[in-house]
Amino acid sequence: MGAITENASMQIVEIDGEPATPQDLHRVAVMNYGHFTSMQVREGRVHGFELHLNRLASSSAVLFDHALERERVRVLIRHALGTRASASVRVNVFAKNGDLSDPLHPVIPSVMVTVSDPYPSEPGPPLRLRTAVYERDMAEHKHVATMGLIYQRRLARAEGYDDVLFVDRQGRVAEGSIWNIALWDGQTVIFPSAAVLPGITMSLVGQGLQRIGVPVVTRPLLLQELKSMRAAAAMYSVCYRQPIGNINGTTYAVQDHFDALLQQAWAAVPADHT
Repeated sequence: MGAITENASMQIVEIDGEPATPQDLHRVAVMNYGHFTSMQVREGRVHGFELHLNRLASSSAVLFDHALERERVRVLIRHALGTRASASVRVNVFAKNGDLSDPLHPVIPSVMVTVSDPYPSEPGPPLRLRTAVYERDMAEHKHVATMGLIYQRRLARAEGYDDVLFVDRQGRVAEGSIWNIALWDGQTVIFPSAAVLPGITMSLVGQGLQRIGVPVVTRPLLLQELKSMRAAAAMYSVCYRQPIGNINGTTYAVQDHFDALLQQAWAAVPADHT
């Protein structure tokens, strides 16, 4: 796998249940305002599907003053999937019509569903990372303003790294470019507490670890503490256990025990029907 990517051959794009038109896509391209979520459908199920619906509803309430109806989103996803049992699905919420500059005039958001071939979910070789001081705007929402984080990843890859790990201005470890990080000190799994996107995969892994009796803590983690960790993993919608091999020159040996715990945790949380 090397660096984490989001490349897949696009198959279907629908907006509000209809095939996307060039005019619709033009609006998406030129109006950089909205939010999204990405999920992996496997045999008609999605890990954390209800959490994805919650994310879309809550972010729409903040960005558009209009909470999406969960059942509407569910129907649109099923329509775009058709008979496909397995696929990669991305749901974008944007303003197809209306004036976003005037908050006194409500805008009913549109829903774009993109269905692509399934991504391979197996982890790749351990990632080699470097840190960068960077804080995303409105980090708690999975919004479309991603230029900054992609640029930071490009900088890291230009220097020979696979990806970037963000640290805030207080020196606290936050998140990766498009993923959350989990660290293992030999006894406890640690999720950094900072202004980060509360990733659905991270949440599910945390639930699963608790179910199998593994101590889990979310706390501020300072940059210098990375040297005392025994293992680390990146987790996002495609892969929940991508090993991290090196951060800023600190090497983490491959920890089969940690990886086995993550696999057990994932299996402990059943996937939802779409």
